[in-house]
Amino acid sequence: MLNINKIIEILISLQIIIIAKFFPVIISIPVPRQLIQTLEIPMSWQIPSIILLTLIFRGQVVTIAFSIYLLIGLFFLPVFQNGGSIGYLLTPNFGYLLGTYSLINIIDKLNKLNHRIYYYDLLKYGVLAITSMHIIGISYSIFQILFIKQPEIILYNISKYSLGKYFYHLLMLIPTILFFKITNIKYRLKK
Repeated sequence: MLNINKIIEILISLQIIIIAKFFPVIISIPVPRQLIQTLEIPMSWQIPSIILLTLIFRGQVVTIAFSIYLLIGLFFLPVFQNGGSIGYLLTPNFGYLLGTYSLINIIDKLNKLNHRIYYYDLLKYGVLAITSMHIIGISYSIFQILFIKQPEIILYNISKYSLGKYFYHLLMLIPTILFFKITNIKYRLKK
């Protein structure tokens, strides 16, 4: 049964998941002859936010919040990348949203370890979680493509939706680990 603290944690997680979706990742690079140049990475802060939320609130809370996020995106508001609605089920992006459940599950296993979380552990579990998310996304895309009988677009979808973003997701583990270190987030005590 959900108590008031769990409801508050779910609402906070849901708000952060939705808000993090709308902030792009921009890297400032000093360039000769110009004051500064910005490089926009084609992703948002959503995956690092979900990793940190799972470390703070545990997987069950983040899973509920992410499920509410999916329901909002499918039936109420276009909060997903490239929109929303029930038709989003037919896009390759939806497989990666489903893969986020495995990401939450793997990071939650790290959270449930009986020892302090070290940065190496966070990096190792983060790589494993992001890889599993992409494997589920690729599998969903392949199933979808074979179902509509257009196998010629399999490589295009894999390169655009997975390989094009996989290394950026891995790169985003660095600020996630730095934030983890700076804020000194500790693993949650078992109640």
